Amino acid sequence: MTDSRLRAPGAVGSCGGGAVSDRDSARLVEEAKRELARLVPILDVLTGDLDAPTARARPAADEWSPVEIVCHLRDEESLDFGARVRVVLDGGSAFVPIDPERWAVERRYREMALAPTLDELRRLRAETLGLLDSVAPERLQAAVPHRRLGSLSGLDLLAAWVAHDRLHLQQLVATLNRLWADRWNPLRVEYAGPIPYPRAEAPRSQP
Repeated sequence: MTDSRLRAPGAVGSCGGGAVSDRDSARLVEEAKRELARLVPILDVLTGDLDAPTARARPAADEWSPVEIVCHLRDEESLDFGARVRVVLDGGSAFVPIDPERWAVERRYREMALAPTLDELRRLRAETLGLLDSVAPERLQAAVPHRRLGSLSGLDLLAAWVAHDRLHLQQLVATLNRLWADRWNPLRVEYAGPIPYPRAEAPRSQP
């Protein structure tokens, strides 16, 4: 998970990423809305026909399955990026701590059904886009202290939000590539190029 930050006159914290003009703030908001609107349609295409075993399959023991990735994106929407942007807009002075890896275990992401999880993300992302439509971009220049980065502005969060979507789309595509290659082993899928994650070991037959 990534966090970052900036600031406007009278806001809490300091302009962590450097001064950003009102014009650049407006441009970021417009570009970010366009990018954020792409996530769920892309997820629909990538995951729409996955059966439950494939949705829960992991490309490696310590990596997330497709449904775990989508659950993570759903919870980040409301509990991380969405919540923290609202703290900035409300003039708050602190962010609520988050622990996404713990959520994955405690909320049993891997046991969740993919379709309703994606529908919930769809609803939350629509709310996000509605919020961004209603906010004057310069209000996102305000910043809040952040334990690791010093401070994060609403603009920092918005730019990081787009990057976060892309990082997890990249992760999902890598996962699907490995699952596909393992499914069609021993066909030489690696002719396409390097396949992410090591090939799953075939179970050994008993002597």
